[in-house]
Amino acid sequence: MLTAFVMDIGLFRQMLDMDSTSGREREFAEFLAARLQTERNKVDTFEVGDGTLNVLISWGEPEVVFCSHLDTVPPYIEPSFSEDGAVVCGRGTCDAKGQIFAMWEACKVLESKGYEGFGLLLLAGEETGSYGAKAFRDQYSGAEWVIVGEPTDNYMASAAKGTKAFEVTFAGQAFHSGYPQYGISAVELFNDFMNALRSVRFPIDETLGETTWNVGRLVSDNPQNILSDSLTCRVYFRTTFESDEMVCNIMKNIAGEDARLRFGRPRVQDGSDVVGKDVAQWQRAMSVTALGGDTPSRFETFEGFPSKPVAFGSDAPQLTNFRRKVLCGPGSILVAHRADEHVLLSEIESAVSTYVKMFEYIKKRPSNLHDTQMILNI
Repeated sequence: MLTAFVMDIGLFRQMLDMDSTSGREREFAEFLAARLQTERNKVDTFEVGDGTLNVLISWGEPEVVFCSHLDTVPPYIEPSFSEDGAVVCGRGTCDAKGQIFAMWEACKVLESKGYEGFGLLLLAGEETGSYGAKAFRDQYSGAEWVIVGEPTDNYMASAAKGTKAFEVTFAGQAFHSGYPQYGISAVELFNDFMNALRSVRFPIDETLGETTWNVGRLVSDNPQNILSDSLTCRVYFRTTFESDEMVCNIMKNIAGEDARLRFGRPRVQDGSDVVGKDVAQWQRAMSVTALGGDTPSRFETFEGFPSKPVAFGSDAPQLTNFRRKVLCGPGSILVAHRADEHVLLSEIESAVSTYVKMFEYIKKRPSNLHDTQMILNI
């Protein structure tokens, strides 16, 4: 039975009042390192190396570590509360200050119940490449369990899509736009590439569903009356267990005079079709640089806790110094990063209860049970 608790909404408001958009989260980290100190915990800070800071708060030697990230996406949006106080709007409410606040409240409950062996880890730079998580792998020996807080509607994520990012450049030939037949527009080459990529039939994964992709950072700095001689963009894939390797093959074999992918046919399944001499103009004119990413992940789920797969990334894949990983938190990913980002206080209260129950679920598992099902009456 969960002990009754009263959430410190004043603290949550203080957290939201601070601008911790990526690259500016150090002040927020220092604030929490001081504010969350109690007589029973220990606070350690770790330099990430880019001016930001990771924070680890420990109650004894942690076996279970709650974890979320300090930074938010820009722009900063000041917080506001609905008239009845039930809804909190503003940057970070859903991703991920709401998770930090819920985890802190859960730690307070666990502390009040006399527990030790848990911690709260606050990481920098999640939104810009998980730099805090990557640094922390070398700063801390790790623990058995990490519970990563992200907006999953308080469901345990059973699996998450992977990511693959590529920088693509098209080399055109500038010419007066009144005589396009004498030049090559990099924009038109990009359009041909988009049409080809849309023709790819990615397999439907039984767990993670469809593979999706998005184009960003699109730059072609040419006057309106001159054909573009260069276009650069980023192509960002959300991959599944079925498509992760396929995406890499496609982007590896797509470009240059020796391109090995044939597009414009009904089926492009695995990135291995041989083009031979029939290489499209846009393929000869493009270059591709792989920027890395994460593979799709599976996470721990517990009997009696609802679960579902998710389509977004997190720090979890980078936290290789933890053996077992849970991904769960309040809020909906559908409002994260938006101008109307918000969270219900009832969702946060429910998350506090869920986090406490998860910790007790782990602690009360049979001692000889390691990789099999754990049973606990909640």
